[in-house]
Amino acid sequence: MVDELVIVALVFTIVCLALVLFLYKQSSKLKHKVDALTVLVKESDRQREAVKRELNELRSGTIGMGRKVVELEKQLAKQTELLNEANQQDPQAKLYSRAVKMIELGAGVDELIQECELPKAEAELLVRLHKK
Repeated sequence: MVDELVIVALVFTIVCLALVLFLYKQSSKLKHKVDALTVLVKESDRQREAVKRELNELRSGTIGMGRKVVELEKQLAKQTELLNEANQQDPQAKLYSRAVKMIELGAGVDELIQECELPKAEAELLVRLHKK
């Protein structure tokens, strides 16, 4: 009976040792997986920070470009206004503006000569330049 008890204890000890060894291997595998995941998380955080910096740079650039576009639009409006004023003050420019509008409405060379008092060569040139 003692021999049987010793054998059972020995088998039980061997089974326990095998179980401990198995659990140790599983624990080691899990530790490696956790380490790999930790590396992936750190790399992901690094990439996220890089993307965040790039996004902030793009946002700053976009804001700067928007301001520049607004400034250029203001300058363009001012230049257009100055050009219109210059056209209105110059009688010759008014004459040519009128001639161009007439051409756009379908006027011919003879009409330009008669209405705008343009020389024939200028009237022909304007018609060639602005006729669609």
